[in-house]
This record gives sequence, structure tokens and C-alpha cells, in this order.
Amino acid sequence: MAVDTCATCGGPLPARAGRRGRNSLYCSAACRQKAYRERQDGGGGLEELIESVGRQAGSLVPRPASALYTGVTELSASVARLRRIARLAQETRQATDHCVTEPGVTETGATPFDESAFAALTESYRREVRAHCYRMTGSYDDAEDLVQETFLRAWRARDGYAGRASARTWLYRIATNACLDFQRRTARRPQAYEALPGMDHGTGEPPARVTWLQPYPDDELPDGAAESRETVELVLLVALQHLPARQRAALVLRDLLGLTAAETAQALDTSVASVNSALQRARPALREHLPANRTDWTAAPPTDAQRAALRRYMAAAERLDFAAMAGLLAEDVTLTMPPNPFWFTGRDALLGFLRPSLDPGSPVFLGHWRHLPAQANGQLAAGGYVRRPGTNVYRAQVLDVLRFDAEDRVAEITSFEPHLFPAFGLPLRL
Repeated sequence: MAVDTCATCGGPLPARAGRRGRNSLYCSAACRQKAYRERQDGGGGLEELIESVGRQAGSLVPRPASALYTGVTELSASVARLRRIARLAQETRQATDHCVTEPGVTETGATPFDESAFAALTESYRREVRAHCYRMTGSYDDAEDLVQETFLRAWRARDGYAGRASARTWLYRIATNACLDFQRRTARRPQAYEALPGMDHGTGEPPARVTWLQPYPDDELPDGAAESRETVELVLLVALQHLPARQRAALVLRDLLGLTAAETAQALDTSVASVNSALQRARPALREHLPANRTDWTAAPPTDAQRAALRRYMAAAERLDFAAMAGLLAEDVTLTMPPNPFWFTGRDALLGFLRPSLDPGSPVFLGHWRHLPAQANGQLAAGGYVRRPGTNVYRAQVLDVLRFDAEDRVAEITSFEPHLFPAFGLPLRL
């Protein structure tokens, strides 16, 4: 049964105004984030995790097969988390061993963490911190590097953490500053795509070219945080990249993560007034780069109709059914392929590009396709594999992330290179 009050504060929920998808449980991002924090509390430390691994291993039975599979899957996830904690503890110990500063210079008293306790704490926030770094940079690879940089900085600054702020706010502050430093080093800004000689790109305006844009696996978003999927949609990520770094940070922390103005100011080492000023500039600038039919930066989850459209999309490619593929595309569909310079606006231009590669009689016929479904950035995606003529192995070729219009037609395809397939649980060969 649908509810009309916020699950956190009990206040009224905003009107849906004809939007489709699931009903919201919270009246604001702040209430969603508060609920998520409450669910995260009590997650347990290293001792609890070790005990949990022991219980899960002891409960394994060889049959039935379904119970064994479920038990092994849960055990594998727990062992993987324990392995990450142990690795991080080892890395922090090595960082300490290689420090050239005398211990007495920086140690002002008893440290609040040893290596294992610190690793357990930071591991519990790894997904949140990585998603935050991804929103700031738009790159999965850069986010991975910045998570490691964040935890290394946190270890070096552990003596300054006295518990006055939550560990989450403390880590967000360090991660945000690591991202801002990274932005200063790279000075990356989106550009407009340029026409390539001899290629029909269509009659639409060239989209923004974000060469560093990469997809993000839904399975690696923070556990239980529904809003995470709503705030990593590719169209939003591209729009965020247009903002100056500090405006982007203020908007991400305040509007997307639901931090208070005071927490945001603390993370940015500035005043609440400066945060509010940055937000006043960032919000309208962001909306300029969002689609006209978007009034905010939340998105409904994929519907059953869109999942059916994805299956037809994969089947059409596998059958080399050009007519079926054409029927799935919106008239104003857009295709981009970061970091490559290829782009197309409009169904006719896109079909003109696809036709030779799907025609077995064409000299540029790419081969036969197979696909596996995936989810990236809160959107449906398809991992495409190609069996080249004369071979018998399907090799990873492209990850297509799809955005649908109101009629469940494909309105946007963002095609990525396949090196991130393993992050999506996709093999590199079939």
C-alpha cells in the first residue's frame, strides 16, 4: 500500500506530478541519507566480521545445491571484505614503516586506531567514499585511485580525529579534498564533439564530450542507499562535470548526499555562507546541462517495459535484425563513445553508421554478436561480445548504457570500451 508520509521524519511526501516508477519513501535527500546512516550503524567491526565468516563457513552443507550456492556466495562476500580489510591494514602499516618523519613529531598522544581497527572502519565506508569520488570525477578508475588516496590521507591524519565529528563526515572531508586536489592537477573540462571528415553525425547539436567518463556498476553502489542509483545517472554525471570543482563539491555534498550546510562547510573548510553562495550558482548551471524534461536530479528505476526493450535490443543485435533495431530507437536518439570521437544525433544518422557493421555482406562487417544484461549508473546496460568472421570465440567489445524516453524507446546510448567488464561481473570472453 502506498504511503504519503516520510519514513524518517513523518512529514508529507512531495507530489509525484505524473512521474512513473517506485513511490518515494522519503521527503528529501537528507531524510533518505539519515535513514541510510541509521541502517549502517551497528554494522560491526573486525571481530564481528571474523566471527561471521566462521559462522557462515560452519553452516555450509554439500546439498541441496541451491543452499550450498547461497551459502558460498554469502561467505565469499564476507571473505572478500575481510581480505580488503587485511590488505588495507597491511598497506597502512607499510605507509607507517616508510614514513621519514620521526614518530614523536606527529604523535601527540594515544592514537585512536591500530592498523586493523582503522582498516575495518574505512572498509565499512569504502562504497560510499568511492561513489562520492566517482560523482566528483565521472571516472571509475580515478575514483578507485582516489579511494586509496583518501584512506592513506586518513591514516596519516588519524591523530587529528578525536571523534568530534562522525567518521563518515571526517572521511568525506578527506575524500573531497583529495578530489579537489585531483581536479586542480588535471584541469579537465568537457568540450563539444567536433565533426569528423566524411561522417554523417546527424542534424542535432553536438553533445558534450567527456573523454574521461566511465560507467559505474550498480552492484558496487552503497548498500541500502536507494538514492545512490538516482545520483549517478550518466546524464547527471556529465552535467556535473561542467561545474567548477568547488561548486560541484558543494552541490554533491549538500544536494546529492544530504549533508547539512554546516557539514558541507566543514568538508570544504569554508563558511556556511560560502556554501550557500556556491549552491546558488551551481544549481541553475547544472540544470542548463540536464535534458529539458528533467526538473531535478533524481531518476526512476528501470521499469518492466524498459527491461523488455533491453531484451529486444540485445536480440535484434544478435539476429543482425536491422529493422528491429531501428524500431527500438527514438527519432532523436543520441550515441556517444567516450573516449572515442564518434557521435551521432538522430535515428537516421545512427542507423547509417550501424548498417555496414551489421550486414554480413559488407566489407566492414564486424561479426556476430552475443549480449549479457547489466546495470550501470542506475540504468539498464548490455555487455556486447563479438565473434569475428573466421573465429569461434566471442570477445568483449562494448558496454552499451541505455537511457529511455517516455515511450520506452532508446533515447541515448553511451558506449564504453570493455576493460571494465570484470567490475560488472562480466567475463571478457564467451
